[in-house]
Amino acid sequence: MNRFLSNATNKIDAKGRVSVPAPFRNVLTRLDIQELYAIQDFVYPAITVGGPDLLDRYERQIDGGDPFSVDSNDMSLLIHGGGVFMKLDGEGRLMVSDFIRDYTGITDQVTFVGRNDHFQLWDPVCYEEKRQEALGRRMGGGRPGADQGETG
Repeated sequence: MNRFLSNATNKIDAKGRVSVPAPFRNVLTRLDIQELYAIQDFVYPAITVGGPDLLDRYERQIDGGDPFSVDSNDMSLLIHGGGVFMKLDGEGRLMVSDFIRDYTGITDQVTFVGRNDHFQLWDPVCYEEKRQEALGRRMGGGRPGADQGETG
């Protein structure tokens, strides 16, 4: 499988590292992703992590617009100024930096959430709250708005 699926919660060790779940490491290996790109999610309090193709996708979006527009400049500010490169250590762990903690509220555990071609880092309590909200909307607890789509 070449997709990030499912979720798992792991503890952060005393040195501030967390083990990436084995299924996620397997996908990284299969896709030969050596360096990870991480950015703050624009919808959720989560960090989005993927390979170079994730950064390429954002850059194509920026390049498709007017380079002098506010929108293109905002995107570049967020994508280039707000993104960081990360690497797994030899044991398959990521450093949970202030960049991650400050945006997500993560303290002692990280929930890894598969999102197809990338994964996200979440505070476990926040992830469960947002997951329940999304499930409620999909199960009829709330009709999707115009910005949420109408698929189902």
